[in-house]
Amino acid sequence: MNGTQNSPVDSAVEGRSFNASDNRPRVLVVDDEPLIADTIVTILKHNGYAATAAYDADMALESALVTPPQVLITDVYLPGMNGVDLALTVKRVFPDCGVLLFSGQASAKDLLANARRAGSHFTLLTKPVPPMDLLETVAAHLNPGISMQFVAAN
Repeated sequence: MNGTQNSPVDSAVEGRSFNASDNRPRVLVVDDEPLIADTIVTILKHNGYAATAAYDADMALESALVTPPQVLITDVYLPGMNGVDLALTVKRVFPDCGVLLFSGQASAKDLLANARRAGSHFTLLTKPVPPMDLLETVAAHLNPGISMQFVAAN
């Protein structure tokens, strides 16, 4: 979960994980492609976030139960439980957790429609996500008063 599963995470940040005494915002990144998850974690860590990666929904839930994230960033399409169902589960357990979904597939909007019917409105980012857009969107989910000019909220 700390980016060591066959991934090229920067060795300076590789051993770090969430720490309850750490005041940095906690972000959990979930993608079944370790390179994508680890790259996002590296970007977040280099910009002041306490971020960790999970490579499937089960691993993400386990991590979230140990240290609740303030923001969950998850791919929509994961093996087993999909990212929308993961987000709904995390929101049930941690209602204040912000959720960002991302996908490179147009059909992700169908899954988001299911979440809307369940009363949840999540932000969907399209892969690839430019780093500055990612950082601004994460900050906006931590501080809801910030406007998100570039985000296509679905």
